[in-house]
Amino acid sequence: MYKQNGLRKILRYYDYKLIFFLTALIVLGVYAIGSAKPSLQSRQIAGALAGAFLMFVISFIDYHLICKFYIPIYVINIILLALVLSNLGDDAGGAQRWLDIGIRFQPSELAKILLILFFAQFIMVNREKLNTFRTVLLSIMLIAVPMVLVKKQPDLSTTIMIAILFCVMMYIGGISHRLILGVLAVTIPLAVIFLTIVLQPEQKIIESYQQKRILAWLYPDDYADAEAYQQTNSKMAIGSGQLLGKGYNSNEISSVKNGNFISEPQTDFIFAVIGEEWGFVGGCAIIILEFLVALECALIGWKARDLAGHVIAGGMAGLICFQSFINIGVATGILPNTGLPLPFVSYGLTSLLSLFIGVGVVLNINLQNH
Repeated sequence: MYKQNGLRKILRYYDYKLIFFLTALIVLGVYAIGSAKPSLQSRQIAGALAGAFLMFVISFIDYHLICKFYIPIYVINIILLALVLSNLGDDAGGAQRWLDIGIRFQPSELAKILLILFFAQFIMVNREKLNTFRTVLLSIMLIAVPMVLVKKQPDLSTTIMIAILFCVMMYIGGISHRLILGVLAVTIPLAVIFLTIVLQPEQKIIESYQQKRILAWLYPDDYADAEAYQQTNSKMAIGSGQLLGKGYNSNEISSVKNGNFISEPQTDFIFAVIGEEWGFVGGCAIIILEFLVALECALIGWKARDLAGHVIAGGMAGLICFQSFINIGVATGILPNTGLPLPFVSYGLTSLLSLFIGVGVVLNINLQNH
């Protein structure tokens, strides 16, 4: 009887809104992938089912217990990222970002979730001295190691995403506003200087293909047949969808997707497929659902019983929100071409499973609130 009452209480306080928003997003993503590359649709469905099961199991594990192992979590994360650069790393598309140890996966995607869990506990342990020079310096050193390892793959877009996540978590953790203003006063001019330097012909800071992507974003007409080709076609596809789109899995010859004008449309440019086939309405539906998932995570974090819960749920909200913005920003030409997947929509099993793990922890935070 006691167990039955306990289970009823758990199910009563389960966040069904978040589950509903996630399910809608996953279903739309599966349909979009089925149109972009039908051969991968079944794998995405299998990944979604496995991820949902993993999320459900993790949602019943007390997140305080997980956070107690924050140091091993950090060490495991660094080991996995380091192994990518070893002989176990798998090269594809000119970048060594995958690890093949019987199963092939991308540790940099899992790293985002592991770093959220690590810094949640790290910030809570050091909350009384978070604004001291020593703690801030230690935090920067701890985040710098995975960032350098990811940058060497090379994966600049994920490196930037990790940096954004770090800033979000430190802000939620209670970093001083004076310190934030001081950092902004330094980083904004440095960012301008950095952009100026990386656009120089002989620069060695970023890879040449990364430099060309930035130049193609600034001067698309000069790179229309090369680096700007995909973004230009992506914007054309989204614009051609107009209000209601050309229809799901459209067979129009003039379709950007059917004409193979965008390579790998099921990943980085999945939003172009959605915009072309489902139009402005479909694109808005995806944006609203991503926002609602992030908002629900943020609200759970707001009600969390401790700082670790605040940081985990807020970090997940920041990850979903900013990564969605960057992915859609690339597809619409607002940002340079990066290579980040659209959360819960783009094809990519490592990204999908990692996000489900993060949401599973957020669901447990909500249960712990009650």
